Formats: sequence, structure tokens, C-alpha cells
Amino acid sequence: MSDTSGLITPALVDLHLAPADKSEALRSLAQRLVAEGRVTDLDGFLADVAAREAQAPTGMGDGIGIPHCRSPHVTRPSLAFGRSTRGVDFDAPDGRPADLVFMIAAPAGADDTHLRILAALAGRLMDPAFTGALREAGSPAAVAALVNGEEAPAVAPVAAAAPEPDPAAAPEPTGGGLRLVAVTSCPTGIAHTYMAAKALELAAARAGARIQVETQGSAGTTVLPPEVIAAADAVILAHDVEVRDRTRFAGKPTVDVGVKAAVNRADDLIARAAALVAEAGSGAQAATPVAGAGAPAGEHWAQRLRKYLMTGVSYMIPFVAAGGLLIALAFAIGGYRIASAPSVLGHFDWTSSHSWAAMLFQTGKTSFGFLVPILSGYIAWGIADRAALAAGIAGGAVSVAVGAGFLGGIVSGLAAGFLVLWMIRWNVPRAIRGIMPVVVIPLLSVAAVGFLMFVLVGSPIASAMNGLTDWLNGLSGSNAILLGVLLGAMMAFDMGGPLNKVAYTFAAGALTTAGTTPDAGSLKVMAAVMAAGMTPPLGMALATVVRRRLFTPEERENGKAAWVLGASFITEGAIPFAAADPLRVIPANIVGSMTAGGLVMAFGSTLRAPHGGIWVLPLIGSPFLYLLAVAAGTVVTTAVVVLLKGLRKDAAPAAADSAVDGKVLVGA
Repeated sequence: MSDTSGLITPALVDLHLAPADKSEALRSLAQRLVAEGRVTDLDGFLADVAAREAQAPTGMGDGIGIPHCRSPHVTRPSLAFGRSTRGVDFDAPDGRPADLVFMIAAPAGADDTHLRILAALAGRLMDPAFTGALREAGSPAAVAALVNGEEAPAVAPVAAAAPEPDPAAAPEPTGGGLRLVAVTSCPTGIAHTYMAAKALELAAARAGARIQVETQGSAGTTVLPPEVIAAADAVILAHDVEVRDRTRFAGKPTVDVGVKAAVNRADDLIARAAALVAEAGSGAQAATPVAGAGAPAGEHWAQRLRKYLMTGVSYMIPFVAAGGLLIALAFAIGGYRIASAPSVLGHFDWTSSHSWAAMLFQTGKTSFGFLVPILSGYIAWGIADRAALAAGIAGGAVSVAVGAGFLGGIVSGLAAGFLVLWMIRWNVPRAIRGIMPVVVIPLLSVAAVGFLMFVLVGSPIASAMNGLTDWLNGLSGSNAILLGVLLGAMMAFDMGGPLNKVAYTFAAGALTTAGTTPDAGSLKVMAAVMAAGMTPPLGMALATVVRRRLFTPEERENGKAAWVLGASFITEGAIPFAAADPLRVIPANIVGSMTAGGLVMAFGSTLRAPHGGIWVLPLIGSPFLYLLAVAAGTVVTTAVVVLLKGLRKDAAPAAADSAVDGKVLVGA
């Protein structure tokens, strides 16, 4: 039997968690994990926790907070527990501060056994008897015993609950009652996934329905058997990441929501599923209110569109990076004339640097050929899952063939995704349901998207793409500088948010127009965007060094990490500073990034890689001028933030002096 008793020890329990501020409470619990050897790097671990918190709030309601993450700084699956009398705000849907805080820490490569234990614990948090016992526990040892299953007041121990039930072993529903299947998933796959599953099971039992849940989490996935899906009356998808193989549920009435909706409103979801089944039974169209893979109901359409586009871009980036770097290496070895070298197929000389350069160039150029099809295919996949891949990739290939480039790839990806999403909703006879995702949907969708791109929109988009390429290649003087300034402002305004992603997507997409031209305008745009994205963290890091007194101890610690994050082109390294003082930090970031972006465009630096920071410096055109631009942007950011924060600090003593003077005058 595996050792499950060490998930939490009395030393990891704080029954008097003092901080009411969330960040301080997290640090207090994390320090216990460090002291017990469960975490090796306090700041690195807290950064991973903060990244998970930024994805979605971890307040569950009813006074429970479950900050959690998977981190390479965690040595073994662990839990730190805090009980607060004042409560800690984790942005719970009911607005109630958490008096029970569970910090769940899982290693990046944790084994399935321990992850099942953490998953079972997450499910137990839905049990009022368990949380009630924790609120009444009189000592850290009692809490540890409850969590580890050594003492179970009215609940099963974690170790006993750890094995995930096998849906195939569950009895086939018989007789009356609603038959449901569900899938739950969350970004880390540790807490919300299993809490949502438990909540749905409890709600179904209260409603007299039968449900089987597939948890797509870190503890592994036991896939719902096809016969169980076929017998189900309706489907509930509660997810914050893409549901794997969602075409299994084609033709079924479906409730599609975020994972927290299942945790907080499970009874409502069961009722909605029952209503859909009733509509289908009465002859009404049992349309599935599906917003798209990874797009929970209620999410704004602009947020969904951004998510679809970024899905495509994220899968395209490796091809851009590989192709761009290989082409840059080829130019470095063989010069720019290597672009006209004959094919190395059958003419490769192992001892010739020219042959090696030609091989690198031709491989990189081939990699570039996949950019638009991959972009289009995975935009479609983000909308409608695997069934849309064929139409999306084919549409992207047609876009390349007609010269529509990445703009055409975006159009074909969106068209393919929404077309397939509509087709998935069709109510079809059970006899042909099995061939829908492998024959009918690919056949019809590829034909429709091909017609769209070849006949209707391909030529107009190609004209627009040619205009964009000519404009980028013709940029010079003040126009180029203004574009760099604008992109710099967008990169710094929200540091990883929508505007930042728009600027980055424009630059990465424009790389597809560069071809083999060594000084294409799109290469300058990419260089400007990366410089502008590096500047905010570097500026904040420098500011914590030159004016330490203006920053809190926690900010000074964050400044150490910001050096590496900024140098690696991770703009989000400046977020902790902006969150603490947005009115002073964000303007400083914007001014500094505008400076860096404008200077890069003025210097004419180029970049083929879509990422990398200083680590791809040898592949940057005019690298010393590029470093000068980044350094200038960093200094400007530092100067502005120090000035603004200094004005605030100076104003505080002045206000205090005025108050004292006022008291003297009154006393007089």
C-alpha cells in the first residue's frame, strides 16, 4: 500500500491564519511548505500559484478557498491548511471570505497515485460534514488526521476514496429517471475538476437522476464507454479547457458551462439538462447550447473569439520558431544567396558548409509552409474540437494556394470551426451517428470551406494581404517609428491581456509574409514587439534596485525574478507591480515600451523568431542597436515609475504635516 498519510502533517496546519490579504495568506502557508521541505523555492512556487489564480478565482463559496497549482518547485504532493477568523477574500461567487484555506501543491511530474489522493480530497470539500469537522477541529493534529483519513467523523478517508470509479463497471441505468453523462475539467486538473464531478453526482442524486462523470484531470481519465454515452438522455460539459473528443456527444442535448458553474450551481445544471430532454421529447429541436470547445456559456463573444485565435497562434508558434531560426542560421552560415541554392536532395555534401546552409534553409522554408494551415486548423479545433481539424487545415492550405496568407487562414479557421460546430448539433438517426465525425462532417465541411476560399473570399483577402505586405516592406522613417510606438503601447498596456495579444498576434502573423527576404518589414515589427514586451519587467526590476525604499519587501523579491522574466520576453513579469500600484506602474510601462518599440523600428533591427528574448540575440539583425533600444526603454520605465512613486511618497509626509499644523491652529 502506498504512503498516503503524509499528504499533510500538523506542521502544515495553521489554525490561526492571521493575514486577511490573499497574497500574504498564500505566502504564510507556502512558508510552511518550504519549512517542511515540500517546496524548494518560495518565490518560484508563489509565482506558479499566482499564475493559477490569474486564470480563474479559487474561492468556491461557503467559506472555502482552494489555491492550488502544479509546480516544479514542489517535491511531493502536499496540502497546507489555514483557518482564518477574519476570512480571506478569494473572489468566491457568493462574496463570502474563506475561513478554510486549502493550499494544494502538486509536483509537475507527480505520480497518478498521489494525484488521485489530491483529487479525492477536492471531492471531499463538497461534503459539509468534512468541512464542518475541520471548522471544529481543536488542534493541528486533529486536522491532519481528518485530511489523511486517520480520523473520519462522517466521511470516508482520502486514501479509501482515492481510486477513481470505473464508469464501465457502473450498472447500466434501468427503469425511469433521467440518464446523464458529464465531463469536468479545469486548467490544472487538480481541484475544480473533481469538486465539479462530486457536486454533479450529489445534485443528480437529489433530483432522482443517474449520472456518470468523466473527470479529465491530473489523476488520469477513465473514458465514458460508448454504450453509456449512447444510452444517456443528455450531456453536461463543465470545463475551462477543451473537452477531449467532444464529438462523442454529437446529437445529444448538451449543457455547456464553466467548471465553477458545476461546483456552485449543480442543481441548476441538472434542471437545465432535464428541460432540454423534455424539449426533445415534445418534438422541439434539442439544440445544444454549445458555445464551443473551451468556451463556457456566458463568456462574451469577444473573449471567445480571442481564445479561438490564440489557440491557433499557440500551435503555429513552434513552426514559426523552428522555420525562422533555421532560415536565420542558414543565412548566418551561407549568406543571403543561399535562398537560391538548388535542392539538397541528392546533392548533399557532408563536408561543405554551403550544403549544410542550404539544408537548413530548405528545412526552415518547408516549416514555414505549415504556418497558415496549422493556424487555420487549430482555430477550427478551438471552436469545435477534432472534427473541425480537417476542414480547418484544408482551408488554410487553400488560403496559401490563393495567396490569402494568414488573414485567409484566420477566415478559413473561423469558418470551418463554426460550420462544424453547427453540424455537430444536428439531430441525426442513431444508425449514422457513428460515421458523422469520420465521414460526413469532414466531407461536407472540407467541401464547403474549399468553395468559400476558392470562389468567394480568397481573391479579396489575397489582395488585402498583398497590400499589407507591401505596406510593411515599405515602412520607413516616421511611419515605421509610429508603428513601433503604437505596438509598444499595446504590449505594455495590459501585459498579457487582450491588447498585448492583439499586438503579438499581428507581429507573429506578419512573419508569414516575410518569406526569405532578409530585411522584410514584418521582421522589424516582430523585433519591435519583442523589445516592447521585454521592457516592463526589466524596468520594474531596475527600479527595485535603484529606489528600494519605494517598494515593499515582496515587490523587491519579485524584482529579482523580473530580471529573468523580462530578459526572456515574458511581459507578465510586471503584473505583480501593476496589480499593487496600477496608476503609476502601467503609465511607466507604456512610456518605456513605446520608447523601445519606436527605437527598434528606427534602428531597423529584425527578428525571425517569435519568442526568446536575449537568448535569440545572435539571430537578431543589428543586435547591438537592438540591445540599446531595450536598455533605453528599460531606463525610461524605471525613471517614470520612480518619479511617480516618489511624488506619492513625498505627498504623504506633506499631508501629515498639514494635519499637524491644522491641529496646532485649532489648539491655538
